Amino acid sequence: MAKIICRCEDLTEEEITDLIKQGIVTLDEIKRLSRAGMGHCQGRTCSKLIAQLISKHTGKPVSEIKYPLKRPPVKPVPFGILAKNK
Repeated sequence: MAKIICRCEDLTEEEITDLIKQGIVTLDEIKRLSRAGMGHCQGRTCSKLIAQLISKHTGKPVSEIKYPLKRPPVKPVPFGILAKNK
């Protein structure tokens, strides 16, 4: 059975490891190519696991792996505004 790393996007350890073996070795790159960390939890669950995989396969210490920037909306928009039809 495959070990799920990103539950929100249903990504397995094998899929992430394949990207790392192709030279994709930053969390930002993995996020852009696989959508890891773009689900409901916004990477709270999988970012650390992916960083550990990067460390394991590259030898780079986890402390040196940069995490993607969190980019919240500039101004929150109430759902009511989005639901209105004009």
